[in-house]
Formats: sequence, C-alpha cells, structure tokens
Amino acid sequence: MKQPTLKTMGQQSGRRSWAEPWKIKMVEPLRMISRAERETALIEAGHNMFLLKSEDVYIDLLTDSGTSAMSDRQWAGMMLGDEAYAGSRNFYNLEAAVRAYYGYKYVVPTHQGRGAEHLLSQAAIKRGQHVPGNMYFTTTRLHQELAGGIFVDVIIDEAHDSQSLYPFKGNVDFDKLEALVEREGAENIAYVSLAGTVNMAGGQPVSMANARALREWSDRHGIKVYLDATRMVENAFFIQEREEGYADKPIAAILKEFCGYTDGAWMSAKKDNLVNIGGWLAVNDEALFDELRNQVVVFEGLHTYGGLAGRDMEAIAIGIAESVQDDHVRSRIGQVRYLGELLTGWGIPIVLPVGGHGVFLDARRFYPHLRQDQFPAQTLAAELYLDSGVRSMERGIASAGRDPKTGDHYYPQLELTRLTIPRRVYTQAHMDVVAESVLTVYQARERTRGLKMVYEPKYLRFFQARFERL
Repeated sequence: MKQPTLKTMGQQSGRRSWAEPWKIKMVEPLRMISRAERETALIEAGHNMFLLKSEDVYIDLLTDSGTSAMSDRQWAGMMLGDEAYAGSRNFYNLEAAVRAYYGYKYVVPTHQGRGAEHLLSQAAIKRGQHVPGNMYFTTTRLHQELAGGIFVDVIIDEAHDSQSLYPFKGNVDFDKLEALVEREGAENIAYVSLAGTVNMAGGQPVSMANARALREWSDRHGIKVYLDATRMVENAFFIQEREEGYADKPIAAILKEFCGYTDGAWMSAKKDNLVNIGGWLAVNDEALFDELRNQVVVFEGLHTYGGLAGRDMEAIAIGIAESVQDDHVRSRIGQVRYLGELLTGWGIPIVLPVGGHGVFLDARRFYPHLRQDQFPAQTLAAELYLDSGVRSMERGIASAGRDPKTGDHYYPQLELTRLTIPRRVYTQAHMDVVAESVLTVYQARERTRGLKMVYEPKYLRFFQARFERL
C-alpha cells in the first residue's frame, strides 16, 4: 500500500492526523537477532510462540495480557502500596473503582483473570449443568468443565464467518438459547457466560440491544448472566461508534449500562485495566459473594488481597479510571485499525470487521493447501517469527483442544493467527514493520509446509505443545 507523503497529505483538504494521547517518558531497547538465530530459537521452542524467550523476540504481539505500559500515575500509586495482610487501603480503592465504573456491589480480588474464572465456576456450576456462552474461550471453558459444566456455544452464526461485516458478531443467538432450555430445562443451566469483544471470534463486540434482550430473557427463565468484562471497555467503544443512540454517550456511561444488564463479572485486569498482573470478580448477590469470599481464602489469599500486593491493587484502581477515557480507547483501537487497514489494502485475508485488541489473520485462507490438522495458524505464527522476529499467537485447532469424550481434535470454523496489540507500547512504525512482514510471508505462502504436533500436554495444550515441520 502506498503511504501518503507530507505533500499529498497537505493536498487533502480538511484532513487532520490523530496522535496518541500520551508521550513517551521511558524506553526499553529492542533487539533483532539474525534469521539464523531465529531459526535456531524456533526449533528449540518446538515452533510454539509461548516457548520462545522474550529476549529473542523483536516485536511481541503474543498477547495484550499484562503487556500494557502503565502510566506515571499508576507507577506513583504503586509507591503508596499498603502491604498489610488484611484490610489494605488499596483494596478499598480497588473496590470503590469497580463499583464506580462497573456498577457491581461486591468485589473479590484475584491474582489474575483465570483465578476469578475458577472461583465463579466452582461456586455457580453444579456437576452436569450446561453453561451457554457466546463462543468459548480457552481458560474459561476449561474452568467450567473442571467444575463439571458442559459448555454450549450460543453465539450468532455470523461470528464463525471471518468475512461477515455484521457489526456485532459477538451477539447471543436467542434461538440457540431457547433450544437449549427446551432440551435441558432451565434448572440445568448454570448461567449464561457472556463475553465482550469475543476473543476467539476476532475481538467482535456485543450490542447493547443484545445485552438488554439477554437480561429480559434471563429474568423470564430465572437464569443468571455473568460477564467476562476483560475487554468490555473496547466493547463500549464499538457500541458508541455503531449503535443508534450512543454516539454522544461517554465510554464510561456505556460500560456501566452494559454491566447493569448482568449479575456479575470476572476480570483479567491485565487487559483493559492497564496493569501487568491482577484480576477481580464482582457480583450483586450477597449469598454468592459470601461463597466467593470464602473460596478466595482457600485458593488465592485473604478476601482483601486475593493474591495481589497492595501496590498492584492500587495500580488497578488507577488503571480502571484511565481505561474509560474516550481519547485513550479511541487511540488504542485506532492503532489496531491502522494495522488492519494496511493488510486489507494489500489483499491479505483477516477477520472483518477489525476487532478491538488485535488483527486476526485468517490462516485457512492464507494457507488453503494445508489441512486444519496440519495447524495452519500455528504455521503462520512460526513463519512470521522466522521472517521478522514478530511473535503472534495461534487461535485455531491447537487452542481448541480435544473433545474429552472422543479424544478427537475440536475443529473450529475459525483458524486464526492473532496479532495482539499491547496498550500504549508500540508506535505506528512498529505496525508498519509488522504489516510488511505479514506481506512477505503471504507472498511465500504457496511454498509453506504445515506442522505436526509431537508433544501435547493434558490441559490448555497450546501453551506448551511442541511441533515439527512436516
């Protein structure tokens, strides 16, 4: 894609560039190792991006979890950490922030998001109950299954089509929900597991109208709704941009209204809340809160620290307030779109519309000559690293795992490689380097061979599995 010059930009009447709403105060050096060194590192890591050493990575787009840059206010807040074992003042600041911006009554801190997933699953699922959700997420589904639950996908069909331009591909399909109730009975449904900006669908949002309708549906059936609020701030941006009646409402107000249609939420604060570690679980039901507060002592730590240092809770409390600032969210998603528009301009297949936290390459269309059990998304991640030192993440058959009853691979319709953009970390120039690397790998796609899995761990295999070239 031809980039605009200063001369051509000046000729575009009325055009004004946007810039990040922050300036750089501290830098961390990056190092590009040679291609031969990258090839050695890739083989030693079993072609698994999670097994690479970070010092061998040039631009790290593995995840946006815990990789954000914290602000000067957050770093200053960490100096005010009250490291008391019980009753830390930082817990009460965190509790107040969750109540103010998310609207829930009771708050339990956890060491990170999957700690919150575990607690909720143990407290709210009875063995054999079904847990409908708008597409699975790896750790969420595993915790639900370990608690005896049976996950059921109730997302709309458009979510499984990478080229559908439907604006809210994260929406719940009520026909699928009703069919589940008719088949299993409302008493055999633990709760509806609702995620904002659905990760495995490419960061696709849920509309406010869908959330409101889900609240009405759940009230009729006596079924609770619990929200994965990990990236709900980004979801609020898409509502503001795409849904009638919300263009003039601030992100903070949209977020709070959406949460108001649910009974509680779990949070990986390492995403939207702009910290390197931490999470929380918040509910409105006092009896459930009492159970969660008891469980957190067993699995995480006392109910006023939940496995976190006081300084970490303070950073989360400040990060919550910063995360809902409109200019921050606009800049964050603007950078993701910049990368997505470069790639679509070159005809490279990605999930559309571009999601909130990353660009998802469509590995099926990238490598149509590779069978899905040859791990095309994992292959693409390996090829990108080999070309440029860019680390990405597989979100396809390796992430989907196996059916616990048959032992066969799950074969998801979407086979994606995720370029996940950390918040407030990289510049547009980094995005240019990433885009050009994707283009180089795309141009060599017909010569690319797939992978075979040579080691498979029992749980969440994509984290530690090892592969070899076919």
